[in-house]
Amino acid sequence: MSKQPDTEAERDAEAGTGTVVLRRARAADARAAADVWLRSFAAALPTVVRPRSDTEVRAWFRHVVVERYETWVAEGTDGAVAGVMVLEGEELSQLYLAPERRGRGIGDRFVALAKERRADGLSLWTFQVNAPARRFYERHGFRAVEWTDGDRNEEREPDVRYVWRPRRS
Repeated sequence: MSKQPDTEAERDAEAGTGTVVLRRARAADARAAADVWLRSFAAALPTVVRPRSDTEVRAWFRHVVVERYETWVAEGTDGAVAGVMVLEGEELSQLYLAPERRGRGIGDRFVALAKERRADGLSLWTFQVNAPARRFYERHGFRAVEWTDGDRNEEREPDVRYVWRPRRS
């Protein structure tokens, strides 16, 4: 009879995922975070046209995202960035995972962290075509409150706004 893993590190090692640490992003993480964003966007949203080049996205992460907003990265034991989450006020503005790291609980951990950091509530936007993301957020207690035709986003892609509010006893 084999021993069940007791710690997150043991569970990750058994699953072959390696331990992932969530930490605040530093300026040196901007390129890796942008690259995760680019790869994830391409994998999850192949029909959505990006209005910015890869170079522009990397500059935006370097000069805006990491400098101005509460940016978190998921870092593997190998030092590679496996995910990125950005909080702008009460908005969860970005949550992207390296495609090969999806389905391993990193997104769940990011959402739990976001809820801890914004205990009064969160909102976010996602594209209507991103059914996996919509299911993910709904599973985490977010509720769709607004549907648009995409006229207010750069991609001109129909989107949906989600809101999460904590339950009060």
